This record gives sequence, structure tokens and C-alpha cells, in this order.
Amino acid sequence: MKKSTINFALVIFAFVVMGACIWGPEMLTGYRDRTVLDRITIETSETEGQGYRYRLEESEKLFILSQCLNSQSLPQSEQSALTRLEGEETDYQELEGTYAFVVNHRGPTGREITREEIFNTCNEMLDSFKEIGILPESVREVNSGDYDAVLYSAIDVLEPRNNVAVWKVSLSNSKKNADKNNRLLDAYVDADDGKIYEWYARTEYTWEDIDTDAVIEKWSEYMGLDNPEPYETDNPLLESAAYYKKYAFPAVGEEKCIVTIGFYEGINELFLKISR
Repeated sequence: MKKSTINFALVIFAFVVMGACIWGPEMLTGYRDRTVLDRITIETSETEGQGYRYRLEESEKLFILSQCLNSQSLPQSEQSALTRLEGEETDYQELEGTYAFVVNHRGPTGREITREEIFNTCNEMLDSFKEIGILPESVREVNSGDYDAVLYSAIDVLEPRNNVAVWKVSLSNSKKNADKNNRLLDAYVDADDGKIYEWYARTEYTWEDIDTDAVIEKWSEYMGLDNPEPYETDNPLLESAAYYKKYAFPAVGEEKCIVTIGFYEGINELFLKISR
């Protein structure tokens, strides 16, 4: 009687083990799903922000910005706002072309120069330009009362992590008959490090005062770029300024980025323009 009881217990145990093997994983999975699905959980990641921190070389940033400026249809495009945060869905299919230059309506992410800081940053960069001899001391400071600042995102649409955030700082058009002498008129300022890519300024210089080779060399060193080579355009009629000289910077792969130093006679406006 005792032996038969043991055998019966062993049979029951075997059935329990078989049942656990067959239905156990499914039951555990269902239980885990109930604790996870339809619930919002927050986890702290040690790699948080690495998508944003994807670093581009200075030559890559210059090339992306130049391509975006080339492709924009209007100076201030009002297409869909884009962020620089990787992992957040954005409908890039709405954008035309390979590169897009769009207003960043969401503003700085917290890691970029804010609107409150951009004017001081711009003045610091102007001081750097004066120290290295790109602009004369007579160029006046910028301020929030006379200037507008708009944050843009320059984006490689096919590879969105390749993007550059820039502030466009411009002398405001709201003030009629504003004195533009010895003033910065427009500048594209890197929203991360404050460096000035493109700029237009009224100065006391004449074209004869400007050594374009020296200016491009100083600007290249300031930007952290390789030395460029002089570049002859195939169609000089496309350039609106009577006086200018173009330079080619190594960019991505075999691509080149063209930078123009030019001068509008009569209004004494000196500029450094990224090709477009």
C-alpha cells in the first residue's frame, strides 16, 4: 500500500512537471506582458544624450550648412519644425530635396546657446574677428533691441543625425532708416560653440584695403578648417558683387565647399558667404 502511494505521487509529480514545461512559459510571458503593456515607465540611461552628441567635423558642418542654404527656397522657411533629438519620430517625407534648412520652432534643447545668450556670444565672436584682423574695431556691437535672432536646423534629410543648429542674427527690419554704417547686418552663428559661419558687415574698408587671402586664412584657422584653394567659378554672372574671390574647402568625400569673400562698392559692405 505504501509503495503504490509513492508510485501515485511520482505520477502526479511527473504530470505537474510536464504541465509546467508546456504551459509555464506561456503563463509567465502573459504575466510579464500584463505588467509592462499599456504602462509608461521611465528609466535613466547612462548613454542619455549620445544621439545629440554625435559629433561632426567642422568641414562636415560647413558642407551640410552650405548644402542646406543652397537648397532653401526662402530665407526663412516655415516648414515643419524639426528637433535635433535622435529617436523622436519626425516626418522628413514632407521635406523636398536631400537637405533642408528649417526654422526650429521648439527652440534650444538646453545644450545649445539660448536666445538670451546669443547676442553676447555674437559680440564675443565679433571681438575675436577684430583681434585677428578680419573686421575693424569700428564695427559696433549687436544687441537684442536692434537685432533679431532665429534658430534654424540645417539637416541632411537622408541621414538626420547629420545636422547643424545655427542662429541667424540679423539687423531688424522693423526700424526704418536705421543707421547701418559699421554694423553687422547678418550672421549665421553655430548654436553649439558660437562660431560665425557666414556674415555681412558694413565697414570703413574699401576693396583695396582687403587682403582676401589673409581673411580666408584667418577665418579658416578660427573655424578649425583646412586651408582652402582659390576657386574660379564657371559662371561669374551668378555673383551679384562686383568684387569677390572664391575659395574651395575640402568637404565630404570628393565634394568641395565654396566660400566667397566679397564686397559691395558704394555701401562698403564686406561679406563672407557660404556658396549657394
